[in-house]
Amino acid sequence: MNRYPYNSGHLLVAPYRHVGDLVELTDAESLSLMETIQSSLRVLRAIHSPHGFNIGANLGRTAGAGLPDHVHVHIVPRWNGDTNFMPILAEVKVISEFLSEEQRKLSEAFADACTRNGN
Repeated sequence: MNRYPYNSGHLLVAPYRHVGDLVELTDAESLSLMETIQSSLRVLRAIHSPHGFNIGANLGRTAGAGLPDHVHVHIVPRWNGDTNFMPILAEVKVISEFLSEEQRKLSEAFADACTRNGN
């Protein structure tokens, strides 16, 4: 989970091996990363029913990477009308749920998904 989420359900997906760029991943690591992103989308759809997603990676500090030596992919659930004036006027983001509750729901959903898939 993202410590400073843009929206509820904002996840970070990272490979086990520490690399700073997607091109440094092996084919097997790339496949595993994409499979984890796909599983995350299924779980987030089941829990939150978002209207869409933003998915992306910030490669390098200049691009906004907080951990420049460990590539990770952001998955941000989006809903129609989920933008508001709070970040502009107050430099605050409004998240409608405690991170601990979000973590509990996601953990349960991922555990259920792994059980169903035999992982």
